[in-house]
Amino acid sequence: MANMFDAIVVGSGVSGGWAAKELTEKGLRVLMLDRGVMVEHGQDYEFDGAPAFAVPGRDMMPPALLESDYFIAKHGYVAPSTRKFYNNDRLNPYAYGEGEKFYWIRPGAVGGKSLIWGRWSFRWAPEDFEANKRDGVGIDWPIRYDDIAPWYDYVENTIGVSGSRENLPYLPDSQFQPPMQMNIAENWLKERLEATSPGRKLINARLSNITEDKPEHGRTKCQYRNQCGRGCSFGAYFSTQAVTLPAARATDRLTLRSDAVVTSLEYDSATKRVTGVRVVDANTGQAEIIPARLVFLCASAIASTQILLNSRIPDSGTSHFDTSGTLGRYVMDHIFRVGVSGEIPGFTDYIEYGRRPGAVYVPRFRNIGGEEGVGFRRGYGYQGSASRSPAAPEGFGAAMKHGMRQYGPWRFSMGAFGECLPYEDNRVSLHADRTDRFGMPLMRFDVTFRDNELRMMDDARIEGEKMLRAAGLSNVTSGRSEHVPGDAIHEMGGARMGADPRQSVLNKWSQAHDAANLFVTDGAQMASISCVNPSLTFMALTARAADHAVKEMEAGAI
Repeated sequence: MANMFDAIVVGSGVSGGWAAKELTEKGLRVLMLDRGVMVEHGQDYEFDGAPAFAVPGRDMMPPALLESDYFIAKHGYVAPSTRKFYNNDRLNPYAYGEGEKFYWIRPGAVGGKSLIWGRWSFRWAPEDFEANKRDGVGIDWPIRYDDIAPWYDYVENTIGVSGSRENLPYLPDSQFQPPMQMNIAENWLKERLEATSPGRKLINARLSNITEDKPEHGRTKCQYRNQCGRGCSFGAYFSTQAVTLPAARATDRLTLRSDAVVTSLEYDSATKRVTGVRVVDANTGQAEIIPARLVFLCASAIASTQILLNSRIPDSGTSHFDTSGTLGRYVMDHIFRVGVSGEIPGFTDYIEYGRRPGAVYVPRFRNIGGEEGVGFRRGYGYQGSASRSPAAPEGFGAAMKHGMRQYGPWRFSMGAFGECLPYEDNRVSLHADRTDRFGMPLMRFDVTFRDNELRMMDDARIEGEKMLRAAGLSNVTSGRSEHVPGDAIHEMGGARMGADPRQSVLNKWSQAHDAANLFVTDGAQMASISCVNPSLTFMALTARAADHAVKEMEAGAI
């Protein structure tokens, strides 16, 4: 087996899929390992396009099953139609009752979060890579926007991103397909909001849902069903199954193993190299060590950090990959759960046909261009939409039936996503004496939001109400529920990149300081998190890292 594979990729989500595609297309024989069940594109999307009556419980989970098996996943989007793609929390627990409250919402299938993600796709801005240095927070990024911009281009042209060109320096444009158009109420709101709140914009969502066919990839444009989380046989949104896995398989250099739980990496301290990957078969419990020449660890921010933490020096609790003392630290997630809504006057002769998978976005407007005095660092943006719901008349009989044929008023709702700063004591660790069914120590979370993030959400609530009222909406209300790290499913950090090996786990190429043949290209590598959805950046960094790794192998450095 030592001669069977040139590289091992751990994980098959947005990062792992890209690693497999790039490495195989560059000539390497790749073994991809994923702990989840196999999901084949199209044939394993059991409820793709199914009407509500054809889905168990009309797609509502039985409360008893939620509480017994999906008590963490319920904070995501788990439903009978998507249940196959989610982790079973009873069978695969973490130390959720200890430490600080954290929702670790995990997939349980090949394809990972690429099957269930929200598909909002943004580039980071130049200042996102400079903010840590400017603010004296965390560690300076060892890269800048110009280092990753060509890789954004490359990834976007492959996955397809629909959106509108806006020429905003704080939200760079992508290589766009045409946007999913705003409805009549959103167009009205855009004009009013931008006129009454100068410097603020309401723009089309930027989504990896294609609006033009990609026949060269066997993909058909979005059908406006908004059932993306069930799997899409059209390939209309980016997923591993629709895009990167077919590309890797087409090379005949990929071997994919599902139900393969990676628990640790074997390491030779003399040569400072990873020598193998320890894998447990999820069905039989059989363990083996597979030799590795090159490893791309893409299991997700927390899972990759768990594997690194569990790769320990014999007779020691210290990881081979933690000479900096930063492994497991600086864990972040976006703070959200602030919502603002209001009623849009008029347009009652119109309803919207179809179900767009996205709608509109209000980009960040705080702490841009030297603004000071708002009471917190960094910023937030809003994701939202305008819609009309069927009326809900009271009573019974003919009057009620006729009333149900009507629609209520247009309403606009939006939710804020804000940036969390990197804090050294926001950390994850291995439980001292509790393991899972594969012998893996359970993860413990000690991650909290701080005053900076809470003040940011207070501001998002106040400013959201002011914007909607100024734009002419009525019955404007807002709400704020509990802020729990992990809830946004955008967790990052744990194995951050940096220029100094004494302060970081990875270098500027996502390559481990302590092992030249190990790359970590998922969310674990992030030194800060911006305020926009991160998956597009993970993909660009992965493609960039794969290119560097192959060049290093060809040069004999790996």
